[in-house]
Amino acid sequence: MDGSSFPDRAAAGAVLADALGGYAGRTDVLVLGLVRGGIPVAAAVAGRLDVALDALVIRKLGVPWSPEVAFGALGPGGVMVVNDDVAARLEQGDVDAVVSRESAELSRREAIYRRGRPPLSLAGTVAVLVDDGLATGASARAAVAVARALSAARVVLAVPVGSVRALRALEPLVDELVCPLRPAPFGAVSEFYDDFHQVSDREVAAALDSARVRPPGTV
Repeated sequence: MDGSSFPDRAAAGAVLADALGGYAGRTDVLVLGLVRGGIPVAAAVAGRLDVALDALVIRKLGVPWSPEVAFGALGPGGVMVVNDDVAARLEQGDVDAVVSRESAELSRREAIYRRGRPPLSLAGTVAVLVDDGLATGASARAAVAVARALSAARVVLAVPVGSVRALRALEPLVDELVCPLRPAPFGAVSEFYDDFHQVSDREVAAALDSARVRPPGTV
């Protein structure tokens, strides 16, 4: 890292792990990578801290004619977070169509990544939510809502890079926020990585298969 960018997601995860060193080796810690881009970052964090890793599927709800702009996000368990300022400008039919499509994709990915494992349980855990970056914060906001709904004892949001505006909005919602790189102005997350390839389902599955899994009932 040269101070303004990361070589790749694994390198970003190494930087995050250094900042999260106080959680190393704890059996009550579960690192949750936001699918899909957050998984390689989270895998590096979990590996270095010697803690468990799992996936958290969040789907951004993008404006139909500009998908990069989010009007909300979906998470497992029926959690939906909406940015009312953006959603109010859309026709209800457009909103419903996007929600329906992304709900189906969320269910598909949950089936792939959980691979028959029981639904995610966070009761009594320290949930460390990891993504590859924070732009609007819609996905992270949904992830925090999911962690709270699943009774996490403590919610930590950790991202390598984030916009100051999104970080300020999210900080009151979590117990701890870790973000080593906070550039201003902020463009796109991809600008802060030398390698920002699209993470595949296969890459996610491989990371989860090789990771430490938290034994059922362990906190």
